[in-house]
Amino acid sequence: MISKKEVKPLKYQNLPGLSEKQLKEHHDVLYAGYVKKLNEIEEKLKEASRAEASASYSQFRELKLEETFSLNGVKLHEGYFDNLGGKGEKPQGKILEIIERDFGTYENWEEDFKACGMSARGWVVLTYDLEEKKLHNYICDWHSQGGVWNTVALLILDVYEHAYFIDYATGRKNYIETFMKNIDWNFVNEKIKKFIPLEN
Repeated sequence: MISKKEVKPLKYQNLPGLSEKQLKEHHDVLYAGYVKKLNEIEEKLKEASRAEASASYSQFRELKLEETFSLNGVKLHEGYFDNLGGKGEKPQGKILEIIERDFGTYENWEEDFKACGMSARGWVVLTYDLEEKKLHNYICDWHSQGGVWNTVALLILDVYEHAYFIDYATGRKNYIETFMKNIDWNFVNEKIKKFIPLEN
């Protein structure tokens, strides 16, 4: 069972190009809603019958499906908010070294990441594959679909409309440009140090 989750506070109130209202709706309503639902599911799982578990239909099956949807909703949102708060600088250090190794240039990676942002219906995730020892940009249209096992999520972009509609309406391209200017690359480098010892 997953321990009871708490809403992780934002480390900023607004960002260049993202208003306080946009961030509060996204964080305090949407993300907090996933945390609340995940905790509800975990409580209901304590009582759900394991003896009646069935692949066709059972309360246990439905709760387990919604558990991964809600848990990924929490984790993806936390990664997204943690990735923001940078000063508009290009990456430095280990992440730049790995990007240039795996994509040729930072510009190649950025072009691919932005194209993923225009193609996805939900999320773009820059991951490090622990077996291939390589970076990949993946899209994921649904919280419980599109994730790749045995990878570390380094950078997460939310492209669901709730992430930008207040500030950008349907202007996703401009929102993605704003996201790129707000990436906290120091946070990404810290994740590499913590989770990918082979690259240190």
